[in-house]
Amino acid sequence: MVRYVYDFTAGGRDMADLLGGKGANLAEMTRMGLPVPPGFTVTTEACRAFLATGSEPDGLAGEISEHLTILEQAAGRRLGQPDDPLLLSVRSGARFSMPGMMETILDIGLNDESVLGLAKSSGSERFAWDSYRRLVQMFGGTVMGVDSALFETVMARLRETRGAADDLGLDAVDLAELVEAYKELIHQETGEYFPQSPAEQLRRAVLAVFESWNGERARLYRRREHIPDDLGTAVNVQTMVFGNLGTDSGSGVAFTRDPATGRPGLYGDYLTNAQGEDVVAGIRNTVALDELGRLNPEAFVRLHDHMRTLETHYRDLCDIEFTVERGRLWMLQTRVGKRTAEAAFAIAAALTDEELITPDEALARLSGDGLARLMFPRFDTSAVGDALARGIPASPGAAAGAAVFDSAEAVRRAATGEKVVLVRQETTPDDLPGMIAAQAVLTSRGGKTSHAAVVARGMGKVCVCGAEEISVDPQGRRFSAGGSTVEEGTVISVDGSEGAVYPGAVPLVDSAVMRYFEAGFETGTERSADTSEGSDRVVDAVARAMRHADGVRRLGVRANADTPEDAARARRFGAEGIGLCRTEHMFLGDRRQLVEAMILARDDAERERALDALLPLQREDFVGILEAMDGLPVTIRLLDPPLHEFLPDRTELAVRVAAAEAHGTPPSAHDTELLRAVNRMHEENPMLGLRGVRLGLVAPGLVAMQVRAIAEAVVERRRAGGDPRAEIMVPLIDTVEELRLVREEVEQVTAEVSRATGVPVECPVGTMIELPRAALTAGRIAEEAEFFSFGTNDLTQTTWGFSRDDVEAAFFSAYLDKGIFKVSPFESIDRDGVGRLVEIAVAEGRAARPGLKIGVCGEHGGDPDSVHFFHGAGLDYVSCSPFRVPVARLEAGRAALPGTQTSDSR
Repeated sequence: MVRYVYDFTAGGRDMADLLGGKGANLAEMTRMGLPVPPGFTVTTEACRAFLATGSEPDGLAGEISEHLTILEQAAGRRLGQPDDPLLLSVRSGARFSMPGMMETILDIGLNDESVLGLAKSSGSERFAWDSYRRLVQMFGGTVMGVDSALFETVMARLRETRGAADDLGLDAVDLAELVEAYKELIHQETGEYFPQSPAEQLRRAVLAVFESWNGERARLYRRREHIPDDLGTAVNVQTMVFGNLGTDSGSGVAFTRDPATGRPGLYGDYLTNAQGEDVVAGIRNTVALDELGRLNPEAFVRLHDHMRTLETHYRDLCDIEFTVERGRLWMLQTRVGKRTAEAAFAIAAALTDEELITPDEALARLSGDGLARLMFPRFDTSAVGDALARGIPASPGAAAGAAVFDSAEAVRRAATGEKVVLVRQETTPDDLPGMIAAQAVLTSRGGKTSHAAVVARGMGKVCVCGAEEISVDPQGRRFSAGGSTVEEGTVISVDGSEGAVYPGAVPLVDSAVMRYFEAGFETGTERSADTSEGSDRVVDAVARAMRHADGVRRLGVRANADTPEDAARARRFGAEGIGLCRTEHMFLGDRRQLVEAMILARDDAERERALDALLPLQREDFVGILEAMDGLPVTIRLLDPPLHEFLPDRTELAVRVAAAEAHGTPPSAHDTELLRAVNRMHEENPMLGLRGVRLGLVAPGLVAMQVRAIAEAVVERRRAGGDPRAEIMVPLIDTVEELRLVREEVEQVTAEVSRATGVPVECPVGTMIELPRAALTAGRIAEEAEFFSFGTNDLTQTTWGFSRDDVEAAFFSAYLDKGIFKVSPFESIDRDGVGRLVEIAVAEGRAARPGLKIGVCGEHGGDPDSVHFFHGAGLDYVSCSPFRVPVARLEAGRAALPGTQTSDSR
């Protein structure tokens, strides 16, 4: 028989798949002897069973009843009893943290009778009615589906009538009136009455949490964070403890280190006379955690001790929720805390120094996405005046955009390509779509543990919270600060590192980490030029991580570079060669006229003159690239795109010729000839037409010219004392016969250059595997290829039957919304389809030619998750843009660690 319910004393943190992260950690803290209110967890299996059938699983009600009885016996109170009732909280708890995305209901068990008993037993009528109004509001919104904004409207109207600034200004009589107003609202909106039965409250609350797994905001968050949809959530039922019993009570959220910077110490927020939801909701501005030390020194010392115990036990930054009930400390939750990229690197380095984790464990906790965020530019604040306002730096970075005041407007504007900043008094889970769409989030309330701060850090979004100088007017769609008014659509800049907001778009400068890489730390640089302590600390942490990643990785990392400047930058960033040098980029600009001349040539002599003019220009390019990468391999791809791409646009040319004719002026002979050539070469689907190897085989002299330029560049570099290592790659191969013909021509030209110069030229010849047929016949192709490089851009297009230029804008967003894609196959490798072709080609290629060198040079070469796949598939290297080289190096190191299968660092 399936077991659906576990007491906190029966689990542990290794049971997160079954008990969810929150339930597993509550059980772990209970086992550690920390002061955790008793309770039990309904498993993720129960949730999955409910979602599959739409009904409560058989036996679940009985198990909940059994555990409730045990809880009641231990407490000496029953759920909802008229005098001194036992009250419960019901909280979600998925395997991976999803802050605020699912439901919570507090104070289960209160009704019109037990609220009077609670008032008597607690000695506080206000506390009892405050707890009851919270239950009715949460239950009405979460379980019964009443719009939460309607409750807020009722509350705001009562506060205005009583002249109260916030809910603390309402007395017991006011709150009792509010309860009745809430109950009437529920009846008006649903036709139902608020349930007075505590057992019904508990049953419906548990099922509502299950249903919230498939709520819109939960699904959106999972898509954003790549969390599987089939995990389900656990439900934690726990004895209530109360932070809203007066000034000797309160609730807080604490971190064992600063989640924004990684600095050691106690960080967090505390609210007196408040329940935990008040802290993360940001409805009142919190005080710093140190204030608890003044209000209740004993509880503060105990909290400090428990935090140190938890960090040592979990060997990581811990995020902790707690409540002080009339001076007594209770631990309500712990989890490994979400952190910024800066904090992730700093904490990994610090915990290694403290010998809590190994260097391998430190590396496993990092991510290439985080490193990429650290390389983003920062604001040049020396170029601007005073800030509009300052708040709490909740999630670092620099972002500018038009101020918007609700989630829908953020989504609408972002869909048109406009950059926006979402400005709110405080965010709620319903704001998630707008937070995803925005470049930054700015709130006037809340602290580092508010909803806005926690979610923004998890997504890597810039965020400033608690900017109290800002007065947000969402109805008027504006905010004011320091005598200035910012209307919707006005551009502002948000500095999440310093907690500042500036008018207009502040200029950007490279980050300290980017400057570090630009300096080329492989040459011995150990620190950046930045003099700030924080920058030095994070740069040092990045340098340590990179050194360790380089020491453990098996996968090589090259760069895609087409100019000497890009090649030199890639080398500074740690590239071990060039995996893709696109020769077509060398035919642009002023050289386009020479290409036109080659295309328009009327005979072989004219074509040879054009090719002869191109040759020294290409040779010069190759010399510069080989010099920048001296001693490292440079894989040069022969011309790939169709020739019409080097000619004027067909429509523009036709209009120009037609306009001349309409004015009675004969069009130029050059335009007429160009139009004739463009029409001759026009293809309905040019990316599947005359390009790549096909073009090289039918355009006389094109391959020979490029190979000769490469070979002569090799000779020039060798005569200069260099060590050039050019490799020639043939694109778009379908059959081994194509490669054999091109290889014969390559060998003939290199032999001619060797004889003419007396300098031996040996350039390995390989091919791109970018068509399904090439992957499926890789064994045959390997007979002629000395290396493979997967062109995953074209391989993805041809495997899926997609035209990337068309489909991404046409329907990819719909496919992502419907769950057909978890992520675009052009962003991260499609393991089941394209990845399967890669695995087949690797296996068959190496079976035919043992030791065959294999890499990848498509965009996937710099994608963290794809790097892990390529490591597992046995490739020798990945190649990516120069700026993604550090990311690929870090992920290649992580991929080599046992048990690290993806780049996910949740």
